[in-house]
Amino acid sequence: MDFDNLIQLIVKEEIRLTPNNFIETFLYWLASFDRRALILAASAIGAGLAMIAGIGPGVGQGYAAGKGAEAVGINPKSSKQTTMVMLLGAAVAETSGILALVVALILLYGNPIVNLEGASIVLAASAIGAGFSMIAGIGPGIGQGYAAGKGTEAVGRRPKLQSAVVRTMFLGQAVAQTTGIYALIVALVLMFANPLIRLL
Repeated sequence: MDFDNLIQLIVKEEIRLTPNNFIETFLYWLASFDRRALILAASAIGAGLAMIAGIGPGVGQGYAAGKGAEAVGINPKSSKQTTMVMLLGAAVAETSGILALVVALILLYGNPIVNLEGASIVLAASAIGAGFSMIAGIGPGIGQGYAAGKGTEAVGRRPKLQSAVVRTMFLGQAVAQTTGIYALIVALVLMFANPLIRLL
């Protein structure tokens, strides 16, 4: 039975959709598309999902900037030092957004999944999964921004301790980035060394 006949039977209510056969019908519908088109469509979805990670750096950098403005308002004499710490911390907080952008650009312009052999549904799901994994970058972006904000605040209060504060801030930000790196590894494995293809 081809897909068009299946749809006609569903419309005529000769086949009732239950949760089980809805999923089967959906998968059958996906399989009716050209293999390359299905993978490219899934890659576009994955690229969009990856960029959701930009929420984290946006929130984190906004927090750091707010703390910078607050610190300068309290202690205008330390404005240069405070601004520098704020900019350094905010730059580190952007790394999750940059990693997500890299994955999105790979999916859009250098997509290795399109040329792989294997079940099209697994390849399409891998493209979406690569994008989904990068959403984990929200946490590091917010965490690093929080560290940047607190570092900026501390330097505003005690400018003489700038080097110690910045060192501690960078160390905390490096540890906070680990989950973003895990997400990047999962995305790269799904795109370049997918173990799921060999399991079929």
